[in-house]
Amino acid sequence: MSSSSVVQFNIQVSNDLTQNVKPLLHEIKHALDNLIETGQTTIIDLRSIPLAPGEEDYILKTLGLGEVQAKLDALGLSEVIETQYAGVWIVTHYNDENHIISRFIEVTTMPEILSSQTEDIMAAYSNLAITLQDDLEIN
Repeated sequence: MSSSSVVQFNIQVSNDLTQNVKPLLHEIKHALDNLIETGQTTIIDLRSIPLAPGEEDYILKTLGLGEVQAKLDALGLSEVIETQYAGVWIVTHYNDENHIISRFIEVTTMPEILSSQTEDIMAAYSNLAITLQDDLEIN
C-alpha cells in the first residue's frame, strides 16, 4: 500500500464549549441588572441558541435550583423553576409525549405564565360571589 492511499484524520478530543455558554451567562447577568434598574423582563429562548451536546445541561447546572418550582397543566405540561439566582427562571414546555418542545430563561420578578389572566380573575370573582350567595341562602 502506497503512502498516497493512506487517509489521515486529525481528531481532537476536547471538552471545550461552543463558546456560547459564557456569553449567555453574561447576558443573564446583564438582564438581571436591567431588571433591577428598569423592571424590564428579558426572555432568552434556549432552543434558538446553537449549543453543543451537554451545554444546555451545563447552563442549567450552573444556574442551579432556587426556592420556587411550579407545574402547570394548561394546553400541555409546563414547568417553571426559579434558579439559585432570584429573578432568573427556567420555563419548560412539554408535548403530550413528555418531550421538551421549548425552554426559556426568563429574567423577571415572576414569569407571565404564572400570572392569573384578567378574564380568569373576573370569572373567579363571579363564581365566588355565587358560592357565597348560595351559602347565605342555605344558612
